[in-house]
Amino acid sequence: MSDIRPRRSVLFMPGSNAHALEKARTLPADALILDLEDAVAPDAKETAHAQVCAAVRAGFGKREVIVRINALSTPWGAKDLVAAAAVGPDAILLPKVSTPHDLHAVENELAGVCDSSLALWAMVETPLAILNIAALADAGGRLACLVMGTNDLIKEMRGAHTQDQLNLAAALGLSVLAARAHGLAVIDGVYNDIANSEGFAASCAQGRSFGFDGKTLIHPSQIAPCNAAFSPSPDEVEAAKKIVAAFEEPENKGKGAIKLDGRLVELLHAESAKRTLALAQAIGAMEVP
Repeated sequence: MSDIRPRRSVLFMPGSNAHALEKARTLPADALILDLEDAVAPDAKETAHAQVCAAVRAGFGKREVIVRINALSTPWGAKDLVAAAAVGPDAILLPKVSTPHDLHAVENELAGVCDSSLALWAMVETPLAILNIAALADAGGRLACLVMGTNDLIKEMRGAHTQDQLNLAAALGLSVLAARAHGLAVIDGVYNDIANSEGFAASCAQGRSFGFDGKTLIHPSQIAPCNAAFSPSPDEVEAAKKIVAAFEEPENKGKGAIKLDGRLVELLHAESAKRTLALAQAIGAMEVP
């Protein structure tokens, strides 16, 4: 599990805001999405394009850097894609991905342009994407992560935002299942009410309960509580250590289930415990200056 990378907090940063791009280098987010799409007005696209490319070249330390390009169907998309690939972010985030063909089209554009280390992330933000989610997750190639675009999804559903997100439960659950079935990361959608700290905490807890790796954010004030919500707690880490140690005892070698502190613990719990410890270790490495 050495390849585990924390993606607890994934902060959107508008590519047209040079000050925000510079500030991002000081923020404790696990990942940054430098946005050329929704956060940028049409008359600022060219400026954002240049600023984001320069910012990626300058680097953001240990933070994972993702560039969200405009759709290839727009006047800016093809240029965004080629330029972003050239400056070497960790990933390119594709908006409005609804069918495997959308991913394959980008794969074709990237063929021969950059090496295989550049990953693709896909925004899941249309009803068609949800209906095709298993096929999308199985697209292969560079695809590494699904990102829930809950604002756009609600709009396309002609629904309304609710605190409990019951109207999105099926879409969220299916997306997590598809991601896990195909070995992808999956990130929960944004929480819009920046001032509502209790509501945000509840949204993070809900996202973790669904199985999301983390959450996309729209404001730096959301980073710390999000990191806390998606990190293993000290109690969880200690419990995981105890389970792993118990299965490593000579008398328990090869057993599928053991009794620990009066509870039945199975190998599946040991695997989960190992992942908890690997995630905690990766988070610790991120937080070392």
